[in-house]
Amino acid sequence: MPAASLHARGLCRSHGPAVVLDHIDLLVAPGDRIGLVGPNGAGKTTLLRALAGIDELDGGVVTRTPPAATVGYLPQEPERTSETVRAFLLRRTGVGAAERELERTAAALGTDQAADDAYSHALDRFLSLGGPDLDARMGAVCDELRLPVSVLDQEMRTLSGGQAARASLASLLLSRFDVFLLDEPTNDLDLDGLSRLEQWVAGLEAGFVVVSHDRAFLERTITSVLELDDVSHTATRYNGGWSAYLEMRATARRHAEEAYATYVDQRDSLKQRAQQQREWAVQGQSKVKKSDESDKFIRHFKKVQTEKLAGKAAATEKAMERLEVVDKPFERWELSFSISSAGRSGDVVRLQRAVARRGDFTLGPIDLEIVWGERVAILGPNGSGKTTLLDAILGRIPLDAGERWFGPSVVVGELDQRRHRFFEERPLLDAFTLEAGVLPQPARSLLAKFGLTADHVGRSAATLSPGERTRAELALLMARGVNCLVLDEPTNHLDLPAIEQLEVALGTWDGTMLLVTHDRRLLDAVETTREIRLG
Repeated sequence: MPAASLHARGLCRSHGPAVVLDHIDLLVAPGDRIGLVGPNGAGKTTLLRALAGIDELDGGVVTRTPPAATVGYLPQEPERTSETVRAFLLRRTGVGAAERELERTAAALGTDQAADDAYSHALDRFLSLGGPDLDARMGAVCDELRLPVSVLDQEMRTLSGGQAARASLASLLLSRFDVFLLDEPTNDLDLDGLSRLEQWVAGLEAGFVVVSHDRAFLERTITSVLELDDVSHTATRYNGGWSAYLEMRATARRHAEEAYATYVDQRDSLKQRAQQQREWAVQGQSKVKKSDESDKFIRHFKKVQTEKLAGKAAATEKAMERLEVVDKPFERWELSFSISSAGRSGDVVRLQRAVARRGDFTLGPIDLEIVWGERVAILGPNGSGKTTLLDAILGRIPLDAGERWFGPSVVVGELDQRRHRFFEERPLLDAFTLEAGVLPQPARSLLAKFGLTADHVGRSAATLSPGERTRAELALLMARGVNCLVLDEPTNHLDLPAIEQLEVALGTWDGTMLLVTHDRRLLDAVETTREIRLG
């Protein structure tokens, strides 16, 4: 297959009355590495699905050059299913669907010329996606990612979090699409997985568009940025990589603010001058009427002067009308929150020779003591037991050996990795008031501070995006009084401005904090008092 490209022209998409995409243009050429950014809810996933041809458009067209080019959309899949890992990889690489189409067209061979052409196209697609040697490549990639080959026949839902993350990475490394559309591929990957993903990107000849919250990954991999605006629902492309995007965006904002300030100064100056000239003209007319001047020439002169002032005022007002209007730069909503404290606790937890098992995985024996005010980073590769350790600390799984003590005055506020708290059919407002113990009106006000408006609170919580569910859980931390934060990959699914605000909030937090993250920038930004590294 020759080098392929994807060209979108005038893409429009609405969800009911709400416009999501408004005439979006985008060219993904061979070798393009485009970072797709925008606030939660701006339409990043909607755009990827439109580019992949999965969702119907309200307007616009997406063309592939050549027409037979393969486009791979690899979405976020936080919920693991009953399919085997092998079936998961066949689906994600597109080989499974291509193989079924090849079998279907092979059965119709010889019936007519159209059937022969269909088989030829199906065979070309199967070959281009790497179907013939996929099984052999599966074994090699599993070995590279430290996944036992026996895992291929396990159901996805039986995998640990680390194994599932590596299976998702394997689906990327095995894929041979002509254009890649990646939605949060960095979620849950450890530092080794992120490094392998960056190496894969560096060697990729195909064009790709990626949505990611990982700023270090974006800085190292992309060559341009497409920014979606959630107000105008349009897109702006910035060439030159992540750092160049940040600089150009800041410069554009500064220029817009300067242009608006200049316009306001000119408008106000003209307005004040016109008002003063009108007042002088009115005063002059009044004086002429009240004047007892007998000389008609003097009276005529004063009248002419007054009319000239009125004319100047009219001319100034005309100048105001000719002044080019500059719109005020939009003041974007920004997440700004603090975490409500329940006051000081005593010691938090002690584990003595603790052993915890999850399936075939065993953690321990571990001795651990955490006291109030400690800020502990729990680090380690995928599958090393970070989430298992958190579950053992919180008492969610029983210990197979050893002892656990948990402080009676400790009030935990948790952001779990899967964001399961608001994943139900009841409306978000009902679920939030129940969890937070607040009345509906205060709940509405608090959720609105996190960008969850009337359009969100009446919807089923299960229909929210992962980013919106994360915001709802952050709002819960603000509503509740807690003194121990347990954060498992807190930056997953959040947009970049929200991550920056989260860093600010964690910087001012004076309680106990247990932090599990692979976000390198977050680790740099948030001060911790010690690290626990699991091997």
